[in-house]
Amino acid sequence: MNTNHIYASLLLVLLLSTGCIKNDVPYPIIACVIDSIAADGLAETPAYDQTNRKITLPLLETTDIQAVNITDVSMTEGAQPSEPIVGIQNLTTPMSVTLTLYQNYEWCIEATQTITREFRVESQIGATEWDMENKIAKATVSTDDLANISIKTLKLGPAGITRMVWRSTELSDTNLYVLHDFRDNERRIEVTCHDRTETWWLRVEHTDAKVSFTQIDGWSKTAWLYASGESGSTMGFSYRASGSDTWIDVPAGDIKIDGGAFQTRLRGLEPESVYEVIAYSGSDTSAVEKFMTERTAPLPNAGFEEWATLSDGILHPFLSESDAFWDTGNKGAKVAGATISQGSPDIRPGSSGSTSAELTSLKASVLGIGKFAAGNIFIGTYAKTEGTNGRVNFGHPFTARPIALHGWVKYTQGTIDEIGKQPQGTTLQKGDKDQGSIYIAVGTWKAAEYGGTDTSPVQIYTADVSTFFNSNAPDVIGYGEWMINESVNEWREFTIPLDYRRTDVVPTHLIIVCSASRWGDYFTGSTQSRMWLDDFELLWD
Repeated sequence: MNTNHIYASLLLVLLLSTGCIKNDVPYPIIACVIDSIAADGLAETPAYDQTNRKITLPLLETTDIQAVNITDVSMTEGAQPSEPIVGIQNLTTPMSVTLTLYQNYEWCIEATQTITREFRVESQIGATEWDMENKIAKATVSTDDLANISIKTLKLGPAGITRMVWRSTELSDTNLYVLHDFRDNERRIEVTCHDRTETWWLRVEHTDAKVSFTQIDGWSKTAWLYASGESGSTMGFSYRASGSDTWIDVPAGDIKIDGGAFQTRLRGLEPESVYEVIAYSGSDTSAVEKFMTERTAPLPNAGFEEWATLSDGILHPFLSESDAFWDTGNKGAKVAGATISQGSPDIRPGSSGSTSAELTSLKASVLGIGKFAAGNIFIGTYAKTEGTNGRVNFGHPFTARPIALHGWVKYTQGTIDEIGKQPQGTTLQKGDKDQGSIYIAVGTWKAAEYGGTDTSPVQIYTADVSTFFNSNAPDVIGYGEWMINESVNEWREFTIPLDYRRTDVVPTHLIIVCSASRWGDYFTGSTQSRMWLDDFELLWD
């Protein structure tokens, strides 16, 4: 055979085959992170929400939000921003910037600013009403002599840099009397700051109602009362159980007064009971109002006594699927033949039970591929494993409002020996100390938004940090946490208070998550970390 034909044929095959070659080598996945940011005129340290890739700059009230000077930014090495971050930025609306390395990551830089404004007058009833959109401040008074109103305080912009002018008169603390006549109901004030002027309107109206409730929030064993009365008068509350002949006066030290607005918190109430309350201002009293306290709700398997290996061959913190409340990552660890959470006979002193929960962080291996797994237990359901990542649904239906989580813990703090992914906002290295974590949250999460189920609405997917639990999300109405940064060699009693953002919202779900390694979602932690938990309970007062 002609060798030239052989070479030609081989060359043809080579050319044809190379035409079909694809570049299947994937680009590395390196998350582009903003680690820190500095700016002039900050009131406190910026807030970093690495999960949602958002940074919030809290500004002093004197800082010009339309010209914030960002002086420095630190981000992932090699990442390129879509536009300059350092420099003068208008942050009246959030700034969007894309960081690019091998992939694109959208970041949001926003600013928050609280400007304290005051408008108070003599004989004022309740708090001033502020219409920020239309720039109207309205005070209500008990007197019907609107021609002689005495203004006590007036502040319509940042302290020290704001100029207020009525007609041609520049206003100050010493000449507010010039605004005394409100018979035409309002005064137009020109307010200038940062070389920009806006118009505010001051209004004063008469009311015959000297004292009234503005809001009543009844919880299980406590209640929040809000009322308005005449500023300068003695203001307070009295209450009694419905059907009782005896009124109980709230001690003066338990009443918070702000001008003509006042509030208090009642404690020691009985759940699912009707109470009557009145508010008083001087010699005037409100109408009697009634409210009913909520029920308390038990925390199932709070002593971690119930453990069972079911037909799936996995150890669960429940006896059957029908009564499941808690779950663990055992389903994911089972792929590697491991168990990271189990019952233990090591119980806290004085416990009436015989078992605690033991959480063990370890490195599980599948076909020689090892991945760190944090010992954990949580309210919700382990949904499924995808490759070496897991989908976990947090939460359980819950419509009560506890004030704290109480329980017992032991903890062995290990030294970090596994870093799967660098937790955002940290610079962890092997040899650093691991931390345990316990957190509790109540909120109004919806499965359609958070990816879970109606029962357990908040889904966490370990391959996507944007799904990680965000304690600052709008649907979180109460949250508390304890990061354990030392070994606890003997059983220790703890209480984690819930910080409620609002008192008038009833939650739909409860979440509690406990982990022997707080950065377990990033497959980062110590294989020596262990946590024992016993006798949890919710506190209501």
